[in-house]
Amino acid sequence: MLKGIFQDQSQQSLFVLIFTLLALVVLYLIAARLLRHYGKNPKYLLPSGTVKKVAWPLFLIMTSLLIRLQSLRTILGLEDYAYFFRKSSTLLFIFAFTWLIIRVLRLVKRLIIERYDIEETNNLKARKVYTQFTILERIIIFIVVVLAMGLALMSFEEIREIGVSVFASAGVAGIIIGFSAQKLIATILAGVQIALTQPIRMDDVVIVEGEWGKIEEITLTFVVVRIWDKRRLVLPTTYFIESPFQNWTKTSSDILGAVFLYTDYRVSFEALRKELKRILKDNPLWDGEVANIQVTDSKPGHVEIRALVSAADAGTAWELRVDVREKLISFLQREYPESLAHTRILLKDESVAGQPDKPKTN
Repeated sequence: MLKGIFQDQSQQSLFVLIFTLLALVVLYLIAARLLRHYGKNPKYLLPSGTVKKVAWPLFLIMTSLLIRLQSLRTILGLEDYAYFFRKSSTLLFIFAFTWLIIRVLRLVKRLIIERYDIEETNNLKARKVYTQFTILERIIIFIVVVLAMGLALMSFEEIREIGVSVFASAGVAGIIIGFSAQKLIATILAGVQIALTQPIRMDDVVIVEGEWGKIEEITLTFVVVRIWDKRRLVLPTTYFIESPFQNWTKTSSDILGAVFLYTDYRVSFEALRKELKRILKDNPLWDGEVANIQVTDSKPGHVEIRALVSAADAGTAWELRVDVREKLISFLQREYPESLAHTRILLKDESVAGQPDKPKTN
């Protein structure tokens, strides 16, 4: 009976096309329904806008499958252009599938990173996870895009034959290109090494090239350091593998800060210790761990005193050091002005002949 209904080839093609189109629409709706369901479930809780972000790639994938159908060409009367339809379908599928992988990868990264707060004080684990996923995301995207471009080009028979012949006769050229790209490859491998070994992480406090700053961005080829005065220092990733640098937050964010004072020998060390404790007692910048006064050096004209204090992170430690330095100097000026550093000059009185010199000091 069905044979009798669909004797005409165009009617059969139309039936197949409508059936395929309905099947693709049903699949699309099922996928959207599943994403919305898991997006509302607190156990999974997909990021907002997930359906919207993957909708276009899924739509293009289904469109590529539709273009490949022979029924569509039959209805349109374009059977002679089958080659162009197939190639368009292949290229569109590769493009859409690559787009879908990138979108899913970014959604997974966002889903995992949202569980960690990089803004909190003790954010070592958050910075570690953020650094790993940021660099690995870029590596995977780079590989996926290169593979997609390769598949798209290799889908053309003519380009495939040219590629085989070029690879067969490009021994010397390959060596030359390899030497030329050696630095680029080393830089990319350094980026991978940073992602795995993590000598630096996002928001780490570092001292590089004599500058104090925070790691703002890490890519496969370069690292951006935000200097304290809002300048940006851009360094190749190989710098952090080959050159020594200071990382103040490698294992934890808490840090010690030192304040140096240069005073006269008549200073009261005990009074300074009591004043330091008084300054830190109600100071919100101090973490309550370390507070100490030490005499670290002595010179003919002064003694060097170091006040050692601790804080939760490098930025807070800087503010605390400034505050402690100011208040200790004000304390000496107010209570022990004679303890400030003096320059002594020896004067000889030669006004009375025959009498020994009487030294005078000032």
